[in-house]
Amino acid sequence: MTEGSNGISVVVLGLGHIGRAIARAALEKPELHLAAVVDPAREGERLEDVLSSPAPPLVVAKDPGRAYAAAPGGVALLATESSFVAVLPELERAARAGLSVVSTCEELAYPWLKHEERAEALDALCESKEVAVVGLGVNPGFALDRLPAFLSQVTGPVRHVRALRVQDLAQRRAALQRKVGAGLSEEAFHAAADKGELGHVGLAESAMLSALGCGFELDEVEEELVPLIAEEDHDSLPVRAGQVAGLRQLARGFIDGAERVRLELVIAAGAENPRDEVELDARPYLKVRVEGGLPGDEATAWSIVNAAPAVTMLRGLITVLDLPAGR
Repeated sequence: MTEGSNGISVVVLGLGHIGRAIARAALEKPELHLAAVVDPAREGERLEDVLSSPAPPLVVAKDPGRAYAAAPGGVALLATESSFVAVLPELERAARAGLSVVSTCEELAYPWLKHEERAEALDALCESKEVAVVGLGVNPGFALDRLPAFLSQVTGPVRHVRALRVQDLAQRRAALQRKVGAGLSEEAFHAAADKGELGHVGLAESAMLSALGCGFELDEVEEELVPLIAEEDHDSLPVRAGQVAGLRQLARGFIDGAERVRLELVIAAGAENPRDEVELDARPYLKVRVEGGLPGDEATAWSIVNAAPAVTMLRGLITVLDLPAGR
């Protein structure tokens, strides 16, 4: 780890909605020094203009290579894609440059589930370069996986994990509204879902993580996606009665055919009683509820930034379960 008088050097890659929130959070964290920002779509813009808030005199770069050179031994904070395969070249590039990576990429939360060989190769590269790579956020990365694991520290064997996250779509960004099919007909929803264009990425990964964190390993995960139809018009969104208001997504994890994990995500316009819940069937039985639910965007940004100092002390391709429970 390279840590100068100004703290650990970090590079933010991707200045979309979440990337900008990460940059702002990084500027607030005393342990970090924002050395560079990268986004080809905003090349040449001043960071303070991009953030619409005070910022160091940085100009958005196009080339990550030069940015990495400005942060030797530091951390890349990557907020670009949800697909592990899509971000893999950048993860490898950062690792070869000697930077660890903390990313919002949902599949990176547990890439062994769908990309085992590539995950193992990345792990070997990170070990050889003495850096670490991790994918996290609120979901996956906390609400449906790390929180159950944390709670299981005070119970005996966990027989079953149930976690629920309910979000009012009207409070979320436009990109997420499109991702859940808001405003589509039910027929169009199913057609888009069949093409893999809809749904939250990372729920199956959260199921694997929650099981591992609670002391067991799943041998199968099934997912289900169901449209939720609006019963009335929603003025806050382009959703009318009879159209898709959002979705219900379910991930179920099994061992020898028996369900051991059930994760449910509801994101819809007008969703009642937004909240996060975790329930452990164990001794003692535990149920925790966060009224209002964790704020997805801001909490994700802080989860990335708060992990940056810790990740410099680790090696290899890791998961959120490898990070310290606190900051």
